[in-house]
Amino acid sequence: MNTLASERGWLLDPNLLKLVHQCRRLIQSEFGVKLHLTEQHLEEQLANYASKSRSSHLAKTWETLTEKVPQLKARTEEQVDEDAPRRMYRGQAIADDRPANSGKEEPQSSGGPTKKKQVIYRGQVIG
Repeated sequence: MNTLASERGWLLDPNLLKLVHQCRRLIQSEFGVKLHLTEQHLEEQLANYASKSRSSHLAKTWETLTEKVPQLKARTEEQVDEDAPRRMYRGQAIADDRPANSGKEEPQSSGGPTKKKQVIYRGQVIG
């Protein structure tokens, strides 16, 4: 059984710890979220915020950290692939409000009246 301490042995390196603290500070200043070193999914959260960030400095710092810790990159890529949202807007996931059969139209029942959509333009009903 892997413990949290054995998985995060790389945090004992002062240079790597400095990069993690730098990422945490940048995340706190941009998103207002304070991440703690003892959190269970710290790596995934750091990767998530680094991908959402508009700050190129945070992205470069995270990239430097993942280059120095290859196990970190592999673990976060697996998590990001599983949770990857389909649609993004300005780095934020947006809800998919389209119906499940987004490309397919449901067939109309034969003989039933079709309902026409009401169009309103500048407060006036058109057509």
